[in-house]
Amino acid sequence: MSKKRRSICCGSILILTLLLSPVTFPHSPSGALLAESGGPLGEEQSSYDVTFYDLSLTVDPAQRSIQGHLTVHAKIIKPMEWLVLDLAASLEVESVVERKETIKPVPLSFEHHDGQLRIALSETEAAGDSLSVTIYYGGQPRIAPRPPWWGGFTWGTTADGQPWIAVSCQYNGADIWWPCKDHPSDEPDSLALHITVPENLVCAANGRLRGITRNDDATDTYHWFSSNPINNYCVTLNIAPYRTIEADYTSITGEIIPVTFWVLPESYADGLELFPQLLEHLHFMETYFGPYPFRSEKYGVAEAPYLGMEHQTIIAYGNQYRTNSYGFDDLHLHELSHEWWGNLVTCSDWSDMWLHEGFAVYTEALYAGYLRGESALHSYMATVRSRVHNLRAVAPRETQTTTQIYFMPPDYTASNGDIYNKGACILHTLRYLIGDDAFFRALRLMAYPDPALEAVTDGSQCRLADSDDFQHIVESVAGVDLEWFFDLYLRQEQLPLLVTQIRRGRLTLSWETPGNRPFPMPVPVQIGEEVLRVEIPPRGTTIDIPGGILPIIDEQGWILKEE
Repeated sequence: MSKKRRSICCGSILILTLLLSPVTFPHSPSGALLAESGGPLGEEQSSYDVTFYDLSLTVDPAQRSIQGHLTVHAKIIKPMEWLVLDLAASLEVESVVERKETIKPVPLSFEHHDGQLRIALSETEAAGDSLSVTIYYGGQPRIAPRPPWWGGFTWGTTADGQPWIAVSCQYNGADIWWPCKDHPSDEPDSLALHITVPENLVCAANGRLRGITRNDDATDTYHWFSSNPINNYCVTLNIAPYRTIEADYTSITGEIIPVTFWVLPESYADGLELFPQLLEHLHFMETYFGPYPFRSEKYGVAEAPYLGMEHQTIIAYGNQYRTNSYGFDDLHLHELSHEWWGNLVTCSDWSDMWLHEGFAVYTEALYAGYLRGESALHSYMATVRSRVHNLRAVAPRETQTTTQIYFMPPDYTASNGDIYNKGACILHTLRYLIGDDAFFRALRLMAYPDPALEAVTDGSQCRLADSDDFQHIVESVAGVDLEWFFDLYLRQEQLPLLVTQIRRGRLTLSWETPGNRPFPMPVPVQIGEEVLRVEIPPRGTTIDIPGGILPIIDEQGWILKEE
């Protein structure tokens, strides 16, 4: 294993630590906070719905450049005269044409500044119309300053000096490398990628590989197609002299899913050793949350020059084949879980990103318990709980950009890891509150609200969701109103405080909450060998304690509360 590869990975591990802890960056990487995704959707961009993106790019490792075109197909929702897309100012737009079925492509005028591409349509488009516009562009895309979260292109090299190229853009948005409507609320129904690379390299990307064109100029063009809706930041390229490790995996539906692991040549032996674990993780995920959502395409993993990312059907893996103290590769499991929590179910606004990240972290804890028993679950969650900082609401009601949800005001340089860790702790507390049966039924229904969708692979199984959707599912399954629970844990940052007092053989318990919010959370209390579930009414409760016995309150740490 080369020193260069090892140093790249260590930098990625540092970034994971930064996201999970409230670390402050005195000097942000140049431009890192100038590119972000999401926020309020403008009137012009809300006037259309993207149905299909068709992206053709030539990637030149020597020049660190890209060149090609993007065709966007859209359905008009409200009358519009301008098509407004997002595209980084560092990339140059050469021309734009509108494609009509009955006439030749029509050149269109455009304005490109401040990361926005405004295209004047040839005529006003009416609601119900469809349009097809092609943008020819290119240049040197942003280089990722600290991938994957501060993203862009990573132009790495393998141990023998060959190109090793990857893209990451979750935080900064896909518009840093291709024209798109950069908002999580609009996913295309399908996506085509035609990526041309030097002939000694392989391009692994989203969906299914439809073919490879051998060109006369010592390049190959890889034709990938995703037949399912896909969020923009999960569109990706992985380019290297990859070798592949392959197997057919039988889904719980009985369908055969091709599984491919793209590894660097020097990592082949490590890849063979890890590969069975990839299949074990798939089986675990399907057992708990329903069938793998993208059975019509593949499950792919590509070795990347950064820690990892949940790119749909082709997750980026850079964990250096490490196994944690619980006996599994938590990075792979985390990114795989996003195929359900992020790709099958996608938050419609960045304000609900905990639905991706909190669910993924809790999946890690569930797997620790699955492998090593309940004590491992609680041990894992104790570590997660130690990283909770209550810096801001996990899921604020207001629309958020990626900067707002991932970082902290006023200067947005301190990370907000609570969407990961506090989100997982909220799920852990919810599990105690409603019980295992209701909890796991709710998770499966969050993935597949209609069990009939578990048999679907045509794209209709995918959906946008928010925290209210999850709350409604949980309430329906549990049969109780849980507004108090979600309001306290999601909509503001402070934790409840459990006030305890032992006096004259009696234990008194009561909750103090921010704004005196109602919080009828029961508490596990161990008295001797018996564990009681003690309900706490608004004014508190008192229970008798036999002489000489010291009660133990929530020993396993089920409830997220002020310590």
